[in-house]
Amino acid sequence: MNTLNPDLVDTHARLQAAWRVLKPDLAQRRADLQRLRAAFRARQSAMDAAIAADFGHRSTHENLIAETLIVLAEIDHALAHLRRWSRPRGAAVGWRLWPASAKLRPMPVGVVGIIAPWNYPVNLALVPLVSAVAAGNHVFLKPSEHTPRTSEWLRDLLADVFPEDRVAVALGGADVGAAFASLPFDHLLFTGSTAIGRRVMAAAAPNLTPVTLELGGKAPAIVCPDYELDTAASRITTGKWFNAGQTCIGVDYALVDRARRDAFVAEIVRQLHARYGDIKGNPDYTRIINDAQFARLAGYVAQARVAGATVIAPFGDGDAATRLLPPVLVIDPPPSLRLMHEEIFGPVLPVLSYGSLDDAIACIAALERPLAMYPFSHSRANVDRLVDGTLAGGVTINDTLLHFGAQGLPFGGIGPSGMGAIHGKAGFDTFSKLLPVFRQRRFAVTDMLRPPYSRIDRVIRWLAR
Repeated sequence: MNTLNPDLVDTHARLQAAWRVLKPDLAQRRADLQRLRAAFRARQSAMDAAIAADFGHRSTHENLIAETLIVLAEIDHALAHLRRWSRPRGAAVGWRLWPASAKLRPMPVGVVGIIAPWNYPVNLALVPLVSAVAAGNHVFLKPSEHTPRTSEWLRDLLADVFPEDRVAVALGGADVGAAFASLPFDHLLFTGSTAIGRRVMAAAAPNLTPVTLELGGKAPAIVCPDYELDTAASRITTGKWFNAGQTCIGVDYALVDRARRDAFVAEIVRQLHARYGDIKGNPDYTRIINDAQFARLAGYVAQARVAGATVIAPFGDGDAATRLLPPVLVIDPPPSLRLMHEEIFGPVLPVLSYGSLDDAIACIAALERPLAMYPFSHSRANVDRLVDGTLAGGVTINDTLLHFGAQGLPFGGIGPSGMGAIHGKAGFDTFSKLLPVFRQRRFAVTDMLRPPYSRIDRVIRWLAR
């Protein structure tokens, strides 16, 4: 147990003790989710102001789409399906154990820890919280220190909805986050970078805490030769520059057939001008979260220019003082550049040309498994080749980002892009123990399976044939 932060230890102990005394039943869970929904809707303007202040500026409409819409949809989905998710599920025992029966009973695990990131600070805090509460757990949330106003908004929201022994919020920096990850949770969810995910997993290991990691990676969009460039460019532009590219499943790089590369780039530039116009005064373009992230991204662009890559900046250079970094395209950059082997997480898009789909698949396979992949093709054979030849956390075909908003789909990565899944039933199951319960009948054939075995030798050999 962590002895360096007694406040965290005491809060965790309070949540755990309360859960052991009175686990939330189905009626309590429904009431909690309904109160959360009402309170969340009532505080929309305050949330918008807090996020905008933390970012310097973020589009109100992007807040509505990425925070409000997603959270409300997750709550509504849980309320609609909670009773069915909570029922015991039938399980086969096999004819050899007849006439016994079995069920899987979803059981809450206890106290769930959630470490949320800064890029979607409300969505990525409350969506897993909804799943954990729906499953009957208590929750300890650690929101990001990089969005302090939004973190305080979350703390105040949850304090108005839940008793302090059911849901608690820990505020603080990286030191608090490290101590938080070392608490003996019954399950721990972390959303963030792969590098920090490794540290979180190491911190949880001494307690054998089960972890779910939602990380990132280099998500490719692949435009096949049969697909219309204007539609592909439009949807890739949306998937890249939403939230100024600060999206874990955002398009990290685009692969386009070599003959149409220049036309694709021209269409992307046209799309950007049509959407953002005078970008400095445009309310729809979000700022970079902090100075360190701005410097990192500007460094990628500077390195590409020094290496002699073709860099297209349709709106000119950025403004470090306001953290405005306009869209940048880097055409066929050398693979040695940092932006080609690190997750970009910003408004810089490498555009790579390929000769064949096998070349495109090889390019994707040379990098770590991504959290998302976006094939664009009307040909089922092309899409199947791309999906079968790679392995990503999730796939949206002929569009970007949208699989995240489908509550019926589990969301999660694989390998360096994460482990485990959340959203909808997958989130409910993640924060539950699917308890196997085997029921024997009053009279059972298995009562015969006891020594002396010589009397039932033939029966055992027949069963084991």
